[in-house]
Order: sequence, then C-alpha cells, then structure tokens
Amino acid sequence: MSSLQIVLNDIEAQVPLHLRPVRRMSDDELFDFCMANPSLRIERTAEGEILIMAPTGGETANRNMDLSAQLQHWAKRDGRGKAFDSNAEFILPDGAALSPDASWVLTSRLNVLTKEQKRKFLPLCPDFVIELTSPTDRLPRVRKKMEEWMKNGAQLGWLIDADKNTVYIFRPNQESEQLISVSRITGEGPVAGFELELEDIFAGL
Repeated sequence: MSSLQIVLNDIEAQVPLHLRPVRRMSDDELFDFCMANPSLRIERTAEGEILIMAPTGGETANRNMDLSAQLQHWAKRDGRGKAFDSNAEFILPDGAALSPDASWVLTSRLNVLTKEQKRKFLPLCPDFVIELTSPTDRLPRVRKKMEEWMKNGAQLGWLIDADKNTVYIFRPNQESEQLISVSRITGEGPVAGFELELEDIFAGL
C-alpha cells in the first residue's frame, strides 16, 4: 500500500480526498506513501484516516514563502530553534501526522532525535505553528486543525486568513484571540522576539 500513487482528476479542489485504509498505516508506510506522491499534500488523522489535498495556487504559495522566509530569517538570528516550511510533517502524540504552513522547534528537542528520525517525519509537535488559509480552505476545518496542534503540545499558533486581513492567535487552554487589519504580529512564549510583517501577505499577488 505504501507505494500506491494517487492521481487527482476532476476532484473538487476545496474538498480533501478522504481515504480509510483497511488497516492503519504505520509511520514508515505513511512516509513511503508520501514520497511516492510528492506533488500532493498528505496528512493522517489521529483515527488513521488519510487526507489528500491538491497543491496550492500561486498566490497562496507566494504567501507561504513570505511567512516561511520571515520565520527562517528570525530563527537563524535568534539561534534557539529551527524553522520549517510547509513541506515538513510531524507525527503528533495522538498519532496524527500533520503539516503546518510554517513551524518552529527548539533545538534542544530536536537534539534528542536520531539522524534517521530527523530524515523522516519528525515525531514531535512543534513549539510554534502558523497556518495560512487558501481561497479553497474552509475556516472551520483549519481552526479544527489548529486546535489539534494546541492539544498535542504547541505553545503558540497563528492562523492567518489573509483574504479577510484577519489573524487568530491560539494559546494552550485559552480561547483564540482575533486580530483584524494589523500590520504585524509579535511573537511570545517560545518565539518571543519574532515579528511577522503582514502587509505583503495580506496584499497577495
């Protein structure tokens, strides 16, 4: 099953394809399955369901690049952790395997992993995650994903709805905070000192 290749023809872009395997894929099988389908974004729910999503459009890809570049630039200067773009996938404590649009992990947590673990999906929850809605995303689905990040140990999360110039800030065991038409967001907790400039992200292409 891990070598199966998926071709998405005439599938409604805004609806992820749901697969329910007869048996749950192991972490290694999931990794091999994703490597066999590099053009797709593939995640696994805590219940073992496989979600397959088509690539993003140009505007969303550009916005993703902007926020990832800003996080990477800050992480290199700060030196306490490592930044990851939307290609990274994480195996969470509840068994889900999810990919944020950008994320950051303390170096001390990465240092306990083996080289082999670092070359596959990282078996941990990021300290900080950013999710960016695309025009085909439905906000309730992305909010639910952000809540799963927090449930599994993320210390801070930003959900950016760029088309509506809105940011939702998620913190553990708290209601999310909504910010509208702000020019930047200031980091706290694990990413204190990080500032994300939003003007170009909101503007799009």
